[in-house]
Amino acid sequence: MHPQEVPGRPDRLRWIIPAGTLTGSGPLAEVPAPLAALLADGILARITLDGEAVVTRLGAGRDWAREGARVRTALHAALEDPAVWIPVAGTPAGDDDAQLYGVAREVLAGEVGEFARSHGGSIDLIDVCDGIVTVRLGGACSGCPASWFTLHQRLERQLRRSHPGLLRVRNIASLVTPADQRVSRAVHAAQSDRYGTHGACP
Repeated sequence: MHPQEVPGRPDRLRWIIPAGTLTGSGPLAEVPAPLAALLADGILARITLDGEAVVTRLGAGRDWAREGARVRTALHAALEDPAVWIPVAGTPAGDDDAQLYGVAREVLAGEVGEFARSHGGSIDLIDVCDGIVTVRLGGACSGCPASWFTLHQRLERQLRRSHPGLLRVRNIASLVTPADQRVSRAVHAAQSDRYGTHGACP
């Protein structure tokens, strides 16, 4: 089991678990005692299943440097009791960006990504925020007249089948120029150094 950051969501970690350990996706109505204790103490605000991962969201005022080891230990203990991981009944699929992020990764690793690669291009997942998936088209896909079709008729359609909560897919190259991106990264780095802040949804 290892943690994976969720872009734009510094309060969340995706803990990749062995395949077949848990099934399903979405928020949980009940979790094993070690994790329930962290929820009760306010260390965690929410725990969500994302197929191959358990997504944990920190409580207000908490940080991973202090709480990461404790969360990891609780997760290891909780995974020994898979019967107690009970999902919330009737929860809409699109209520969590972390879940959508996992779906987008799987789609891009599969048929849609392979289609782009077979034409000398690439589609990289940049961010998922408030139901909006942001990607970067590279290689032959960058500037290609057919890229709109690939993005919306292939990627967006397949994502929406797996995750009805998707709002839209956007290409980061159509939002800002390369110069804008360099300035944005420089400003973000300066703010992080000065205030210790992390990126958030645009």
